[in-house]
Amino acid sequence: MMNTKKMIGVFAIAVCSLLNFSASAQLKVPAPSPAQTTKQSFGLGEVSIEYSRPSVKGRVIFGDVVPFGKIWRTGANAATKITFSDDVKFDGHDVKAGTYAIYTMPTKDAWEIMLYKDLTLGGNVADYKVENEVLRIRVRASVLSYKVESFTINFADLTSTSLNIELMWENTRVAIPLTTDIDAKIMKNIETNVVNDNRPYFQAAGYYFDNNKDLKQALIWATKATEQNPKAYWMMLLKAKIEYKLNDKVAGKASAVKTVELALADKNDDYVMMAKKLIEANN
Repeated sequence: MMNTKKMIGVFAIAVCSLLNFSASAQLKVPAPSPAQTTKQSFGLGEVSIEYSRPSVKGRVIFGDVVPFGKIWRTGANAATKITFSDDVKFDGHDVKAGTYAIYTMPTKDAWEIMLYKDLTLGGNVADYKVENEVLRIRVRASVLSYKVESFTINFADLTSTSLNIELMWENTRVAIPLTTDIDAKIMKNIETNVVNDNRPYFQAAGYYFDNNKDLKQALIWATKATEQNPKAYWMMLLKAKIEYKLNDKVAGKASAVKTVELALADKNDDYVMMAKKLIEANN
């Protein structure tokens, strides 16, 4: 008969073999609703969304898999979360910087969109509490001319102060308007830095030009920027644009021609083309 020590050794080997087999038997497969994080620089901050992406897989989604008139977690698995690094306006309503869960209530023609404080609720919508809502809005739903297989959240129609958050799946799209008020912050920074001669002249001139502010002041700053950086053709092009917008075609053309000269020297065909087009459009 086998002695006790040998029996223990054989048992230990058997256990190890079983554990090794169990570990090797683990099979990694794609998640049915893979996680996605999408981020967008916006205003002076960032917006990010974490969600999971279920697929159509031949099913009817809205009105069936996702019933009309019922609260939906807006994705799969854990709660879909949106994070604003700065205060924003969500469809015109003030929302403080922070992280919120997104819940929705789809109908055929419109969706209700809710920002929710409890990030742990997930798909347990039977426990949804209205008192945890930060905001509820209603947006129109539109029909797409193509099919979106996997649930998708996009950022679209981006400007410096606005964008649309798109929710798309199957042949349905809803868009949530997001805006941010950055003008007061930027104007304060300009006052602090430019007026006190800390020299971000190009950025200040560009902001004034893009936002239709005092163009004469913008030209002063653009001129200072080109004086400090005489080979910076991108600054010279901005100066030309401001001069043309002030209806000074002679100065505008001179600055645009200078832009072409500087850009050619640096072998930047893009700025050569932009300056020539500016001349053609204004002469």
